[in-house]
Amino acid sequence: MGSKGRWRKSWTPQPLTPLMEGPDPEMQDEGSKKERSWEVIREWFRAQKISPSGNFAQSFYGTIQAKTQDLRLILGVLGCPLAPIPLAHDPTQAVHLIKDVPFERSIAKYIIQQYLAAMGCLKQQKETRNMYASGSVKMICCETEISSGKNVKCIGTRSSENGCFVLWQMLPGMWSLELIVAGHKVIAGSNGKIAWRHTPWLGTHAAKGPQRPLRRIIQGLDPKITASLFANAQCLGESRIGDVDCFVLKVSADHAAVVERSEGPAEVIRHILYGYFCQKSGLLIYLEDSHLTRIQTPEDNDTVYWETTIGSTIGDYRDVDGILIAHRGRSIATVFRFGEMSMQHSRTRMEEIWTIDDIMFNVPGLSMDHFIPPADIHDNLNSP
Repeated sequence: MGSKGRWRKSWTPQPLTPLMEGPDPEMQDEGSKKERSWEVIREWFRAQKISPSGNFAQSFYGTIQAKTQDLRLILGVLGCPLAPIPLAHDPTQAVHLIKDVPFERSIAKYIIQQYLAAMGCLKQQKETRNMYASGSVKMICCETEISSGKNVKCIGTRSSENGCFVLWQMLPGMWSLELIVAGHKVIAGSNGKIAWRHTPWLGTHAAKGPQRPLRRIIQGLDPKITASLFANAQCLGESRIGDVDCFVLKVSADHAAVVERSEGPAEVIRHILYGYFCQKSGLLIYLEDSHLTRIQTPEDNDTVYWETTIGSTIGDYRDVDGILIAHRGRSIATVFRFGEMSMQHSRTRMEEIWTIDDIMFNVPGLSMDHFIPPADIHDNLNSP
C-alpha cells in the first residue's frame, strides 16, 4: 500500500457522490460522459429492454463493449459489497442466558459462542491487531432472464474472467481492498468513520448510512467480526445446505439505518443477513443477504423494485496462528428487477469463485496511514 504520500498520489480527485447499493435513480443526458454511482447496472438493464429483435443476444454479446458492461456490472455487485449492519459489541465476552431475553435470541447467542469456540477465538492467546490477505477470483459474467407475461427470453453467456485481490484490515473498522479483474481495478476502503469505493468508470463514492464491515471479510476471514454481526440475531430453526444440517440465524438492519441509506427517489426497504452454522462442527458454511430498494421512476411514473441477493458457500477452513480461516468459497448474486405496474421483470445471475492464497496476522509496520481516505473525501470530512 505504501506510505501516506503514495496513497494520496494514487487517487485522482473526483466529484463526491453517495455510494449506493442499488441502481442510481437519476437519469443522465445521452451526451453526458460522467456516470454516477450504479448507472452501470441501470444502463445494462436498459440495453436489454430496448432489444430490437431476437438476435440481440448474438449481436450484443459478441462485442467488446458488451463484455465490458457485464464485467462492470458484476464488479459493482460482487466486487466490494458491505454487510447489512454495523458491528456490535465484543462477541467473545461470556453470554448469560437471561430470562428476559427471547428464546430465539438466547439460542442464537449460544450458537455464536459455539462458532467462536470452533474457530479457536475463545482460546486465542495473542491479540490480533491487523490482518493481510491476498487471493484470486474468477468472475463468471451475467445470465439474464427477461419475462413479459407468458414470454420468457434468456440473454447472455457464461463468460468468465480471472483476477486477484489484496485486503488489509486494522481493527476496529479499518480496511482497504484492491481488486483487479481483466484490467479493471476496484479500490475500496474504510477509516472507521467513512467507507468509500473508487472505480475508473464511476470515480470515487462514499457510502451512506452507518459504517459497516466489508462483506468479503465476514466470508470466513475474521470470525470475531462475523460473530459481532450476529450478536443480536434470532434463531429461525434448522435447515440443510447440501447434506449438512445447520442452524439458521437471521439479523436485519433496523429501520433508522435503512432510512439513512436512502437517497432521493431511491428508498431502501430492507437488508437482511442469514447465517447457516453447521450443527456438527459449529462453522459458518453459508451466508446470504437480501437487499431491497424501491425507486420511483419519473419517466413513466412507475415504481420499480430492485432486489439483490448474494449467497456465499464458505469452506476449506485451515488453521492460521490458532484460528480457522476459510480459504475457498463461491458467491452467487441475483439481481431481480420488477415494477408495480409493469408485467415485465428480469432476473440476472452472476458468480464469483474465490480462494485465499496468503494470509497473515499482526503485520509489522501497518499503521492508520494505510487507511487514509482519498483526497476529495478527506477534504470533505475536514471542511468546516
